[in-house]
Amino acid sequence: MIATITAMTEASEVAGPAPLRVAVPRERQDGERRVALVPGALRSLLRAGLEVAVEAGAGEPAGYHDAAYTEAGATVVADLGGLLRGAAVVLHVGPPSDGEIQAMSAGTTLVGLFRATSNLPLLERLAAARIDVHSLELLPRITRAQEMDVLSSMATAAGYHGVLMAAVRLPRFMPLLMTAAGTVRPARVLVVGAGVAGLQAIATARRLGAVVEAFDVRPVVREQVESLGARFIDVGVEAAETGTGYAAQLSGEAEEREREVLSRHVADADCVITTALIAGRDAPRLISAEMVAAMRPGSVIVDLAAEGGGNCELTEPGDEVEVSGVRICGQTDLASRMAGDTSQLYAGNISRFVLHLVKDGKVRDDLEDEILGATCVVQRGALRGAAAPPPAPVTPVQQ
Repeated sequence: MIATITAMTEASEVAGPAPLRVAVPRERQDGERRVALVPGALRSLLRAGLEVAVEAGAGEPAGYHDAAYTEAGATVVADLGGLLRGAAVVLHVGPPSDGEIQAMSAGTTLVGLFRATSNLPLLERLAAARIDVHSLELLPRITRAQEMDVLSSMATAAGYHGVLMAAVRLPRFMPLLMTAAGTVRPARVLVVGAGVAGLQAIATARRLGAVVEAFDVRPVVREQVESLGARFIDVGVEAAETGTGYAAQLSGEAEEREREVLSRHVADADCVITTALIAGRDAPRLISAEMVAAMRPGSVIVDLAAEGGGNCELTEPGDEVEVSGVRICGQTDLASRMAGDTSQLYAGNISRFVLHLVKDGKVRDDLEDEILGATCVVQRGALRGAAAPPPAPVTPVQQ
């Protein structure tokens, strides 16, 4: 008997500790079709010695079947509680449900897109459950984090799909057409914001044959805009860019100049695609009701910043409305509508983040690390970073 126990102990020592478990539950938000991990992204995690478990049916809405996960080396689990219990890392696209929070063990690390700066009640529930949270929209814009940049991946999909939405809603063709019945002039498209989404919108509109103009307060993007065949609108103001590469908001005389120039180009456009959005902040209002009223009936505005309230004053986030004959599209699920490819891109980003998060079979809590420190919003039951409440004002002591 003693010999048997000794043999089992020796075998356990040879086998080493159980591998760290990564769990991928099904997304439960209405309309969300993406999945956090696709079968093709498993290889790097398994090679790193991690165990991957996926909830049954998690990938079905995006076109990834359970059999594909099993074949790739993951374990498919039907019971949500069994999936999450004992998982060291849980991967999500959007916020978890209350049932998932209850099923997760204290000390679990949750990774996904949680809109940390505007979703305090969710983070407080996660903190109360002592679940550590990394919110990927807070990734710093540095070279080391480029391969994890989920926002850029999803913005690419939004810029592409936004132009297609506009094309099918316009009462006209996008390209120049010369027919026996006459010549049809090309549609004029104005893209506001030349970030990732804006540049993809420019490229897509140009492929469809539209005449494209682009506006951005950062003159540095002119070369990128023109390389795609669009005309850059120069407002004539100094470079307005933050240290992180995002556009900075103008003020005073520069803002008035911006509105004046933008008004003329909006009125001439058949379609306006707005993309000015900074994660964690309200979207700047660039298109006023007066500008919309000056557009031709049948024109279309696709507001890709609707999630942040919209760049257009009349945008209804999550809805599509018509005002003065102009259709304003404020849908916020464009990435989800292309769930097959966007899930693949998202999985590539998040799997690289996991490989940075986990080292030597353990989840790192090194908040001195530039990437981990920027994305961590809950740790050991406390809100931190972008989610932490501002410090109370200090009352000066009278001398």
